[in-house]
Amino acid sequence: MSQLANFINAKQPLTSQPLAMTHVIYGYPSIEASLEWMQTLLEMGVETLEVQFPFSDPVADGPSIVKACHKALESEPKMQQCLADLGRLGRDYPNSKILLMSYLNPVYRFGITKLVKEAAEQGLTGLILPDLPIEHAAEYQAACVEYNLDAIWLITPNMPKERIKQIAGQATGMLYCVSRSGVTGQKSSLQTEFDLAAYLAEIRQHTDVPLAVGFGIRSPQQVAELTGLADIAIVGSALLDAHNQGGIATGKALVANLFPQLA
Repeated sequence: MSQLANFINAKQPLTSQPLAMTHVIYGYPSIEASLEWMQTLLEMGVETLEVQFPFSDPVADGPSIVKACHKALESEPKMQQCLADLGRLGRDYPNSKILLMSYLNPVYRFGITKLVKEAAEQGLTGLILPDLPIEHAAEYQAACVEYNLDAIWLITPNMPKERIKQIAGQATGMLYCVSRSGVTGQKSSLQTEFDLAAYLAEIRQHTDVPLAVGFGIRSPQQVAELTGLADIAIVGSALLDAHNQGGIATGKALVANLFPQLA
């Protein structure tokens, strides 16, 4: 099992409340400010930090993240510097894990094998590329095996069972289980659209990696709904909205409310 999976499984019995995974956009509202926010989250003890490299057309994301990505691009962020900055944070906070999320355009401009190699050299534990189909990922997967980096895949509720089996069977590190159809953003309950327990149970039939659930998580009730079902709760748009409303203090308050173990 991978470094990331071992880390999560060692910290999280499934009967406990899920671990915290927070999503931050590199370069928003500036590169310096985003790094300060990441450092704050790591100081709080967030177990996994997902950092999105900004792109002009983030198709899986809702309005809050799209707007933030457009603002972040004004700083002209560079992938090389992003990796170096995340590597430094990882060395300063070795009790947490850092993942890089990016859409394919910036990755192909940088070089997909080069990205995997340099991310591993900087101590990152995994990559999330939401618009890369697994059928076209041979080069990427080979590089991840060579450099011991987790290729983290997304599973969605509308996927056929055979495709869930295919993706779960190739999973390393963890699986990112989308909690609804559509883009990131608001949702009152994780159970309103479909049977969440059955969905996650179907995925678990085909893998032993930890399951992380995201898209729409905004309340302690939603995190509590995942207890006994998932290993990790992912908070993205809600965290960005809180940070926009009141800066680091409001963002910290949301994290502490959602994950009392970090308060």
